[in-house]
Amino acid sequence: MTAHAETPPLESGSRLELFVDEFVIDRLTGATRVLHSPEPQEVAIVYDAPWEGKACHYVTVFQDGPLYRMYYRGLPIIDFTREQTGPEVTCYAESTDGIHWTKPKLGLFESHGSKDNNLVWTGTGAHNFAPFRDANPNCPADQQYKAVAGGPLVALASPDGLHWAKMQEAPVITEGAFDSQNVAFYDTVRGEYRAYVRDFADGVRTIRTCTSPDFLHWTKPEWVGYGDTRKEHLYTNGTTPYFRAPHLFVAFPKRFIPDRVKHPELPPSYAGLSEGVFMSTRDGYNFDRSFMEGWIRPGLDPENWWQRTNGPAWGVVQTGPTELSVYWVEHYENPRHECQLRRGTLRLDGFVSVNAPYAGGELLTKPLTFLGRELVLNYATSAVGSVQVEIQDAAGKPVDDFALAQCPKIYGDEVEHVVSWAGKTDVSTLAGQPVRLRFVLKDADLYSLQFRP
Repeated sequence: MTAHAETPPLESGSRLELFVDEFVIDRLTGATRVLHSPEPQEVAIVYDAPWEGKACHYVTVFQDGPLYRMYYRGLPIIDFTREQTGPEVTCYAESTDGIHWTKPKLGLFESHGSKDNNLVWTGTGAHNFAPFRDANPNCPADQQYKAVAGGPLVALASPDGLHWAKMQEAPVITEGAFDSQNVAFYDTVRGEYRAYVRDFADGVRTIRTCTSPDFLHWTKPEWVGYGDTRKEHLYTNGTTPYFRAPHLFVAFPKRFIPDRVKHPELPPSYAGLSEGVFMSTRDGYNFDRSFMEGWIRPGLDPENWWQRTNGPAWGVVQTGPTELSVYWVEHYENPRHECQLRRGTLRLDGFVSVNAPYAGGELLTKPLTFLGRELVLNYATSAVGSVQVEIQDAAGKPVDDFALAQCPKIYGDEVEHVVSWAGKTDVSTLAGQPVRLRFVLKDADLYSLQFRP
């Protein structure tokens, strides 16, 4: 056990820690990490306006105070031929709950002889316009919203998310292919802007990343890494800071498999399959791809088993006290159906859990230091399941008053449970000291942990 004491402790502070990777995990015994797919819910939007069409894609969703905002590419096409019947445009929708969406009549741009529509941008880069609310505390009032668009990428800004203008005429990021959804955001942890862009490496669609202090001057894009996983076409990247744990970026790329054909009766241009996958990164460059499985599968609907449909929207939002929502495109370029956007739900922090079966299992964390007075867990058990927690010193010895036997069995399903030992919840005497957490699980899932003041 002496090796334990020599392990440099992680500085967890009061951060929310998820199990999307093995960052906090030293050892799992009889337990495994499990990826959870979103549960399909209602159709959020049907793209049935004449300026929207069957090729709507590259959706952005984010929460902006009491309002949820959505932006997406509209592209009317003729069935199968892909002949355009109108220009590419950027459309806008909004919601007060992330569930029920409306397309406001903005009156900004003319289409089909009228401005009575939801068009929010028709200029450079309407093909892949990707906006965000700028979290930079020094952001000027007239640039509270920013976007990247086009290829090469131009920078745009807006005071209200509706009225947009280029920040300068010259492109700001020029190295890349850019021919899908490229994204950018302000990294509040590192105090810089970060972008993720589409490019090709040896003929395979992949991702590059770069940073900027001011959104106009960017570093040279670098190739991201995926560990030792096999190369795959990642058509989009969908990378975003998880809003409850901004030190952690989650990503929902669309995986494209060009050589699979489920509908041979369709034209060759409709070959290929797509689905959403899940990955994460802590440093912004090296992505953890522990889970190569499909995260958003095509499903039972045969009309989603072709080409470039099932593309996840960029963004994840909270739509209830215990609920996250993500979205994905269905029936893309489908001649038999309108293109539409499906909502799916996860529990709060519910991307990945540490799961133990009925026979039981354990999780031991790496040595870590924390700030706070209480340990809060997001967990779920069966009616016979349980969770117990022991706090150990860095060498693996139970700390007095925080041994396993003093922690009553926790059972239920809660996104915020304060752990107690012999009736005490205050762990502040251990703050700043290297400790380990030992979790003993039975028929249970652990989604996240956090030390709180």
